[in-house]
Order: sequence, then C-alpha cells, then structure tokens
Amino acid sequence: MPDVFWPVIQAHRTLQHDLPALGAAVLQQWAWTRYRVRLYMVVVQHTFGGRLNYNPHLHIMVSADGLNPAEARWVQSLSFDQEQIMDLWRSAVCAYLFKAHRDGLIHEPSLPGEFNDFTHQQLQRDWNIHITRRMSKGHFLRYAGRYIRRLPISQKRILQWREQEVVYQVKDTRQSKATRTTVLEEARCIPAEFVAILSQHILDRYRHSMRYFGLLEPRTKRQTSAVVFALLGQRPRPRPTRQRWAASLIKHFGVDPLRDEFGNRMLWVEHRQPYSAH
Repeated sequence: MPDVFWPVIQAHRTLQHDLPALGAAVLQQWAWTRYRVRLYMVVVQHTFGGRLNYNPHLHIMVSADGLNPAEARWVQSLSFDQEQIMDLWRSAVCAYLFKAHRDGLIHEPSLPGEFNDFTHQQLQRDWNIHITRRMSKGHFLRYAGRYIRRLPISQKRILQWREQEVVYQVKDTRQSKATRTTVLEEARCIPAEFVAILSQHILDRYRHSMRYFGLLEPRTKRQTSAVVFALLGQRPRPRPTRQRWAASLIKHFGVDPLRDEFGNRMLWVEHRQPYSAH
C-alpha cells in the first residue's frame, strides 16, 4: 500500500485493526471467484520500517490448496494471480477509506483538502504486493514470528540516552538493498519524541499481531477440520499438553522461578489476605 496512506490509517487505530481482515477477505474473495474454494489463512501485521517509521503492511500465509465445500472436494495446486489480487486489494482499501471518511472516522489535519479526489488517484497507480514461492508452514512461522515477538529496535542500537537527547541507529533501506548489506546510520531526537516513535508500534489492548481467517477461524475450524482431514486421508495430531509456566521459564531463560537463591525448592503453603500496616 502506498506510504501516503499511513498517516490516514494512524488517525484511527480501528482502521489499522481492520486491515488484516480486509487483506484476508480480498484473498478469499479472489479464491472463491476463481476456484470456488475456501483457504487457510494466517495474517501477521508488521508496523515498523527500518527507520522506525510507521509503515504497516501484512504478511499472509495462504494454503496452496483449498476446500470446495459444495462438492466436498480438496482442490490442489492453486495458482495465484498477482495482478488480479493487487487490483482487488487496491480497490478494497480505497473503498474502505472512502467509507471511513464519509462516516467521519478519519480526522487528520495533515490530509489533503480533497480527500476523495486524492484517494481516487491511488486507484490509477500500481500498488506493491509480492507473492513468494511455496514454503513450509515452519519456514513461514519462523519468519513471521520474528515480527510478532521482537521489538522495533534492539537495545544495542540505542547508543546514548541522555536527558536532552537519544541517539540510536536506523537502517538505510535503500543503501542496504543496493549493497546487499545492512547499512546503519545515526538518528537523534528528544526522549519524548523517541517514546512517541516506539509507542505507535504497540498494539491496543486485546489486539493480536497474528490472526486466523478462512478455514482457520475458530468457529469454521470446528466445522470443517474433520472434513479436510478425511479428504486428505490424514489424522489430526493429538493436542499437546499445556506447558507449565515454570517449565517455560526454564526452557527459554534457564531460570527456575520455584527455587530460592540457595537452590531449595519452594512449596506452596497458604494464601494470606493483604493488610495495612497502619
């Protein structure tokens, strides 16, 4: 999506939350029109660029096959047309912004005066989407998982933090692509501005950076998973046992929270109500 739209999206966080659903709806509509199938889809939203700029975009994992519910048939080897999907995505987002502006959801002083005319111009240009080759689920989840858990900037790239100024490193994307190496340059701002830069990448409460659509939607999954496994001649794997919180900390951090400083195992004794010392 063109960078010029993102101040618009930032004006209302509800619009940002709707983007993954909109992207999944576009792919599902295309697959249904072309093949009459429903897809498995996982959408990961990424909000920051190399310069910590606000640049939301979507990483979507789509199944290479699909379920034809009318014929109870599993359709294999779908061919995704990049030009058609780009056109649908462009039209869907522009229509969404038209409606949001009409309903008064967008209030941004930096917007052009003629918002509708400006948005209409974007329908005349190509938008950037990229369809990669097929990959395993594990490869995608390792790739997308970095965006879900990592911070917008690592601690080692924050060079100085003083009362008047923060000095940090940002990625020069253009030079990095030209040289095929990571090119970093220094950036400076006051602490309040730096906090504001980081805070725009924090999701609102109860929002998730990874979302499931299509055949992976919770309600749909319960209704169709048995059919899909039967058509593929496979058996579902048993649900893994839930890992205890202490075992998770031991695995990932090497620290057992249930042992004291002397290595003795701590045991639950009782729960006591808090009381005031006054």
